[in-house]
Amino acid sequence: NDGDTPDAILMATGSEVEIALAAHEELKARGINARVVSLPCWELFDAQDDAYKEHVLPSNVRARVAIEAGCQMGWERYIGLDGKFIGMQGFGASAPAKELYEHFGITAEKAVEAVELMTNQLRKAV
Repeated sequence: NDGDTPDAILMATGSEVEIALAAHEELKARGINARVVSLPCWELFDAQDDAYKEHVLPSNVRARVAIEAGCQMGWERYIGLDGKFIGMQGFGASAPAKELYEHFGITAEKAVEAVELMTNQLRKAV
C-alpha cells in the first residue's frame, strides 16, 4: 500500500495469506485499493499500542474480509459488524486442502466478491 487509506482490508493468518494476496491483485485490477494484513499472532497484535493498531487496521475502513481455513471464532473483533468471513463453517471435514478450500469457498474469487459487495453497499449508505 502506498500509505493511502485503503478501500478494504484482507486479513489472514497463515497459508491463507496467499489467497489474500491473489485477491488483492484482482481487486487492484478492478480499481479497488485493498490492504493485505497478515495476522499470524492475534495476541502480539493486540499487545501493540492503539496508534499502531489504528495504522494497520484503520477504524474507518469497514470493508474487511478475514480468510481462514479454521473457524470464524475470534475474527469478529477484527472484521467488525460489516466484515465478512471466508472460511469453514463447520468442523471435521477431511480432504486434500485444495478440495476443502474450493468446497468451503476459501478462494481469492470469494474474497473479491465479498469486498466488491461490501464496498458497493458502503458507498450506497453514504
